[in-house]
Amino acid sequence: MTARLVDIAAQAGVSEATVSRVLNGKPGVAVSTRESVLAALDVLGYERPVRLRRRSEGLVGLITPELDNPIFPAFAQVIAQDLTRQGYTPVLATQTPGGSTEDELTEMLVDRGVHGIIFVSGLHADTAADPARYEVLRGKGVPFVLVNGYAPDVTAPFVSTDDRTAAHLAVTHLATLGHTRIGLAVGPRRFVPVIRKIEGFRSASHEHLGLPEKDTAELIQHSLFTLEGGQAAAATLLARGCTGIVCASDLMALGAIRAARDLGLNVPGDISVVGFDDSPLIAFTDPPLTTVRQPVHAMGQAAVRALLEELAGTPAPPGEFLFLPELVVRGSTGAGPKR
Repeated sequence: MTARLVDIAAQAGVSEATVSRVLNGKPGVAVSTRESVLAALDVLGYERPVRLRRRSEGLVGLITPELDNPIFPAFAQVIAQDLTRQGYTPVLATQTPGGSTEDELTEMLVDRGVHGIIFVSGLHADTAADPARYEVLRGKGVPFVLVNGYAPDVTAPFVSTDDRTAAHLAVTHLATLGHTRIGLAVGPRRFVPVIRKIEGFRSASHEHLGLPEKDTAELIQHSLFTLEGGQAAAATLLARGCTGIVCASDLMALGAIRAARDLGLNVPGDISVVGFDDSPLIAFTDPPLTTVRQPVHAMGQAAVRALLEELAGTPAPPGEFLFLPELVVRGSTGAGPKR
């Protein structure tokens, strides 16, 4: 107990005596100090004493397309933690191959009386999907927020990474290193983030390499957002003479590195690879991956804040909140070939 008091006090920035007063429900502690101690308990993984547990404000659903890609658990963790701090109970619903669809998960959550739903990279990002499903949900009185993938026909708050800027940053970095033949490995062309990354890629290729849009077609390869998809796309781009490859996810980038090594090429000695997301642990790959970081914490917190404003009856105007990505340079990119 003493060791625990020390840890909690250090985390909350208060004395051990203050922690003891809070845990024992003693008076004479400021509300803000009490909240700091309770937050420290949550952060350190200790359970709050039963008498101090806040009654749940209600359930909030969180739907993700998968958990194999580490960026989705990262979003889920940030959103769930922030919902918990605000007194809500998060309910994670994840699609799996052959399992429930997004519509089925949404129906399940609505049947269980959730107060709202946050969708991460859902069907709203698919231009081939019918956006009417979200208006049906709104008609049921369930507010929702959509992360990554803007659909102008849906009246709701959207929180997105600026994918155009992300691709532009990656191409600019490789062009600055001297690469003149840069390829883009992305997912299926119907997804909004893919469309935007292509726009950013083409803009940067024209700006830095003088390539007109028609000349970038063979430098763009569509595949799956997986390691295997990245490997297949990169193999094609390498066969077309690319020495720098920009990937639409970190998993695809790892696949691109595998494709280069299968051909006996060194990364970054012969081929430079840039990922996207800055997923957990990606800094510890071999080589450490240069990537474009999504601001996951800021985006997750913004999604929760937007949903709570809807629940409070003071919604922000519907539209898209764009967050700027950040280029993180590590060991998978190097100088381009000498002319």
